[in-house]
Amino acid sequence: MWRGRVRTLALLAVGAVALTGCELKDNGDNLENGKALFVQKCASCHTLARANAKGVVGPNLDEAWQQSEKDGFGRSTFQGIVHRQILHPNTVAQVDPATGKGLPLMPPALVSGEDAQDVAAYVAQAAAAGGKDPGRLADVGNETNDAVAKESGGKLEIPADPNGATKYQFGSATASAGQVTIESKNDSSTDHDIALEGNGVNEKGDTVKDGGVSTIDVDLKPGEYTFYCTLPGHREGGMVGKLTVK
Repeated sequence: MWRGRVRTLALLAVGAVALTGCELKDNGDNLENGKALFVQKCASCHTLARANAKGVVGPNLDEAWQQSEKDGFGRSTFQGIVHRQILHPNTVAQVDPATGKGLPLMPPALVSGEDAQDVAAYVAQAAAAGGKDPGRLADVGNETNDAVAKESGGKLEIPADPNGATKYQFGSATASAGQVTIESKNDSSTDHDIALEGNGVNEKGDTVKDGGVSTIDVDLKPGEYTFYCTLPGHREGGMVGKLTVK
């Protein structure tokens, strides 16, 4: 979603002023759909505790709401701000002062129509709310991934989620000892990679998107390893799994 954290409070303050008096109202927004789309499209960049999102590229939405509340704005105004930023994100490139590298920009209309309204409604309700989501909403985005990837002929495929969510299509993997090529295809427009650590191995593939394949070649000994994405917040957000080698 939004780009760099460094402009969070200024960005929200401007949006709040612009939307004061014309807040978005509760029109029966589908919060379950909003949370599902947030986890899928936004969690890789933003922190939002109730959605178990730990991204660090974009603004921390819990902190953003806390500042808006201090400034006297209600959650309906905050919902309007989020909705506006989804449809019309910042387009001015910024540089991360810590690294000197350019910060990624949020694509315009990452979600649109009623979906954008649902995401905005969920974020406005969940931001800095504390505790956990109630009822069925608690289960959205927390589905257990029991799928197991299996090495065959020295090749192990662990694709990233095609929708850009911070997860692989497999929650775990198995392989035989020896030389193995691990490939992680990423069909989404969100950057991902794959890395492996354990038993003296510490290897990382290239960062890829739009159909690219992140690849590592490793000599595996029997034991347990961890595969994960190295992009900021992705491992913490759930893009991690166990590889068992026999």
